[in-house]
Amino acid sequence: MIKKEFIRFIFVGVLNTIVGYGLYAMFIFFGFSYILASLFATILGVLFNFQTIGRLVFKDSDNSLIFRFIIVYIVVFFIGIWLIKILKGYGFDNYSSGFISLFPNAIISFLLNKFYVYRRKYENN
Repeated sequence: MIKKEFIRFIFVGVLNTIVGYGLYAMFIFFGFSYILASLFATILGVLFNFQTIGRLVFKDSDNSLIFRFIIVYIVVFFIGIWLIKILKGYGFDNYSSGFISLFPNAIISFLLNKFYVYRRKYENN
């Protein structure tokens, strides 16, 4: 079960990344500063990701789980920043550090979503 969900999670993650970057680019195109573009893209991206991950990966459409989902995003954000800082200390640049941190962050995000956000599904089995 974990393997199938993780594969769906990766595919949905690619879709979510495309949507998130597309929103960011759209806001830049309309003249927003990169800070506001990033903020609005992140907020809309979290809402979109909540729907796609919940429905397509974990087969759960309970909107009351949004607060747990946001907590997961906050945790993953700070872990990502920490990983980038460590990698930069080893001489990696911002681009490669950010790219490398995507992989452990994807695993951490999947596990937190599965066992924290959508855990009720597994407690009842």
